[in-house]
Amino acid sequence: MRHRLMAAAVVFAFLGAPAFAQQNAGIGGAPQGRGRGRGPRPPSRPTPHMPDGHVMLGPLPGEKGLWSGMAGTTLATNARGLDNPGMNLPSNLKVADVPFQDWARALYDYRQAKLTADDPHVRCKPSGGARLFHTPYGFELVDVPELQRVYMIEVGGPHTWREIFMDGREHPKDLDPSYLGHSVGRWEGGETLVVDTVGFNERFWISREGPPHTEKLHVVERFTRFEYDTLRYEITVDDPGAYTKPWSGGWNIRWSANDELYEYMCQENNRDVKHMYGGER
Repeated sequence: MRHRLMAAAVVFAFLGAPAFAQQNAGIGGAPQGRGRGRGPRPPSRPTPHMPDGHVMLGPLPGEKGLWSGMAGTTLATNARGLDNPGMNLPSNLKVADVPFQDWARALYDYRQAKLTADDPHVRCKPSGGARLFHTPYGFELVDVPELQRVYMIEVGGPHTWREIFMDGREHPKDLDPSYLGHSVGRWEGGETLVVDTVGFNERFWISREGPPHTEKLHVVERFTRFEYDTLRYEITVDDPGAYTKPWSGGWNIRWSANDELYEYMCQENNRDVKHMYGGER
């Protein structure tokens, strides 16, 4: 299935190549600081667009690349310290300001006290919501206009793929709760992909630091590629079972030119034993 989807996307991209335009969306700015052991990031190219004018989510025809998994990011400032806090959006809440219900705050504090050792993700379970977008090894967003779908394909999810319906349908009324939920999307001004998702189960964490959720969870995600090398990810969490009101957070995601997805089986290659057990085992 993945190969057919990728082939369709590549064929479409090449057939439409003469109509592609690169424009600078002029929305915000991207971090241009130094990475670990690297010099300054070179200036980014402008945002690429599809023949119909909406933003292109993948590489230009003839090129390759994927979006990095921003493993050091969180939805709210994490008191334990972060690997990569500079990528978080400046509007993110402090943990003290997250509108937890009392039970949810107590559970969050418990998970933090255990150094997030109970995270289902490190036991090779799929993750929904924001947890998908700060996972190592990167991911692709594959836009297939002729199918009216956008697919997310991820290596470290573990090896997760997610379907976003772009045909204007509504959510079904009788959804069975699942890890990824049911997603419908639309383009906002051609520059931002807006994705509305419901129908989640409670078997994952919505973010790596462990904010709880219930089956009432409803999220709205916004993906804005305001330059070639940076995708701004924003999510609004609306869960009246765990929070007193909706709240939002997000981070910037970097483009990794020339990288490609590869086979990764978490069950055979789980390197997070120290995280899971609090020490080597």
